[in-house]
Amino acid sequence: MGYLFVGQIVHSKSFDELEVIDNGFLAVENGKIIAIGDATQLPNWRKDTSKYEVIRMTKNQFILPGFIDCHIHAPQMPNIGLGLNMELLDWLKTYTFPMESQYKDSQFAAYVYAKVVAFIEGIKALNSDLISVTITPRFALSCDEYLMNELGKLAKEHNLNIQTHISENLGEIAAVKEVFRAPNYASVYDSANLLTPKCILAHGVHLEDEEIDLLKARGTSVAHCPSSNTNLQSGLCDVLRLRKAGVAVGLGTDISGGSNVSILTTIRDALGVSHHLNFVKKQNIKGTGSVTPQNELQKKVNEEYVPMNYKQALYLATLGGAEALNLSQKIGNFEVGKEFDALLIDIDVDPIDVYTPNVEGIKDKPENLEERIQKFIYTGDDRNISRVFVKGKPVK
Repeated sequence: MGYLFVGQIVHSKSFDELEVIDNGFLAVENGKIIAIGDATQLPNWRKDTSKYEVIRMTKNQFILPGFIDCHIHAPQMPNIGLGLNMELLDWLKTYTFPMESQYKDSQFAAYVYAKVVAFIEGIKALNSDLISVTITPRFALSCDEYLMNELGKLAKEHNLNIQTHISENLGEIAAVKEVFRAPNYASVYDSANLLTPKCILAHGVHLEDEEIDLLKARGTSVAHCPSSNTNLQSGLCDVLRLRKAGVAVGLGTDISGGSNVSILTTIRDALGVSHHLNFVKKQNIKGTGSVTPQNELQKKVNEEYVPMNYKQALYLATLGGAEALNLSQKIGNFEVGKEFDALLIDIDVDPIDVYTPNVEGIKDKPENLEERIQKFIYTGDDRNISRVFVKGKPVK
């Protein structure tokens, strides 16, 4: 049986365009979206709706595309919330590397490598598009050139996704340049053929202009991890700079450097970072001073900077994430033909306070859909996500 949703529908069509349908319909068959439009078109679309489960949403409910987490360390879940008073390299040495230290034994590493190759073949044999193998060089400082070259070959041979870290911390960047005698961080990965259209790099906080140009040329994307970048004192990633240069950007919780598994929280963190950048670029902060632009062009860029809004951040969590993971042909929004990954949002439950005017003169109309979306983005949590669909199947 398929699904027929009737009511309020919200999805991103681009970074600057959020489509909001106040009274719409969306039909799903075999896990894919087969129609979307205004509810007034429904009688003419298909008369027989008996084979659909009809879900009529209330005025305080709407559907969103599923959120996409572009960067998370599942094995680090036991460490969530620990050591976040440290900077990156000290935190890694204290909490993360001890968990991974077994790989210093060459026999153990060779054993695991053989298992990894077998795992890749096993995953491919499943023939499931819900699971894919991702090659993951830990980061440049934990690999040597031989390992990265071999991983690059493995990724090319099996057409695999690649993920790793880049330019997260200033000390890390200096160490990479010294160890590899490289002009910049990105060139280390590029020399190993790891920068591809199927590669996503976490952080990118301190990327140089030539590195951004290289990522654009290779079709490589960035996972913006605002929570961990703040917790580990790494810096402020200028997402708008990356996007303006043509680099795709999604969001990552980056557990356990990040302190919350929720992409909804990460949306708020991303908005906060963008506003903080606006302060730094434009204000003379009392007791601190102001940033001095390197040249007139940078001064102009700072003066014209406009921080992200909630619609743009929602794009990063949905369609932007799909683009960053090279999955936008399948998921990310509600275009006909895409798989139905979706959230049914209900803002009529805690912690959101829905305003219903009942006192004359206080407010002349109830909140509109865009205002309700804002309330969910800024004050909602998992309690407001009443149903979750993955490829058309309900999982909550």
